[in-house]
Amino acid sequence: MARCPSAYTYRVTLSAWAICALLILANALYVAAEFGAVGVRRNRVRRLAEDGNGWARRLLPFVETPAALDNYIGASQIGITLSSLMLGAFAQAAISRPLAPVVAAVFNIEVAVAYPVVTVAILLVLTAVQLVIGELAPKVVALRYPTETALATVLPMQWSVWVFGPFLWLLNGAANLLLRLIGTRPSSHGHLHSPEEIELLIAESRDGGLLEAEEQKRLQRALRLSKRPARDLMVPLERLTMLEASMTWEEILRTVAATPFSRLPVYQGDRTRIVGLLHVKDLVDHYIAEGPLPLERFVRPAAPLAADTPADRVIGVLREHRTHQAVVIDREDRALGLVTIQDVLAALLGSGDRARDARPA
Repeated sequence: MARCPSAYTYRVTLSAWAICALLILANALYVAAEFGAVGVRRNRVRRLAEDGNGWARRLLPFVETPAALDNYIGASQIGITLSSLMLGAFAQAAISRPLAPVVAAVFNIEVAVAYPVVTVAILLVLTAVQLVIGELAPKVVALRYPTETALATVLPMQWSVWVFGPFLWLLNGAANLLLRLIGTRPSSHGHLHSPEEIELLIAESRDGGLLEAEEQKRLQRALRLSKRPARDLMVPLERLTMLEASMTWEEILRTVAATPFSRLPVYQGDRTRIVGLLHVKDLVDHYIAEGPLPLERFVRPAAPLAADTPADRVIGVLREHRTHQAVVIDREDRALGLVTIQDVLAALLGSGDRARDARPA
């Protein structure tokens, strides 16, 4: 039977537990650094650096350049992997072996029997502690306070990026090669979110009290604009006040006087063949200066807009043509209706239906 271990064995075991604790804390540091770097906002770090924050100045080069951020994240992942592997290997060699005789002496069993039992028990305990202290807790802190966490961990991460530099070059190259072999294009880390993910973030912000209900709805409507085509925002032809190119001067004046709008579409023959837009101001100015003139003298070209154009691109098209409204057309170039900047804003503010209903036919 094994004899009771000496005081030296206890000291060795206590020192080994202390080293294990340091390895778990190192793992927590790298986890916090990884989640902090991914979650921090670049503009926030830039403002802090401009205000004289030294830690922000250290962090800014990493978050501004995708390649540098890749190395930063890679260094944290190497640190997590190494600390985990070292924890298991060190615990088995430095704790299980000295502790096995203690367990054997207490339970009066052979050391050969006690050793595997002690090894499994220690690994289970260390795994549980590492998950809580080294993984879950730092992740939650980093996700809740990404800026503070990234700034607090930037100095050891700078050292880690320098120390792990050759390994990062080798591992990143191997990973990119593997991705190319399976037909996937390598990409860099970035703070990018899909519209669906942004909607979830908005909902979480509202649940957390950072957004009012109306603000949440407005932001969600802005995200959904890209899914709505121009035909959903336009005022259809049957609801438009229009001018026919062959109208007499009296008919034109009568129509203009009866409508509150400053711009009217002009068609020729068929209402689906819009040839341009009449600015009422042009008509009045020329009438005062020169008297009645042919309608075509006042017609300005109308910007065409495909019916399936996403609503969030409508304003860009209008700006490109330097106009406030465009004619929505189908694939046969037939006019379907008219869309304006006000229609896009009404959809964004949630008053699109009310705005269209208020327009006279």
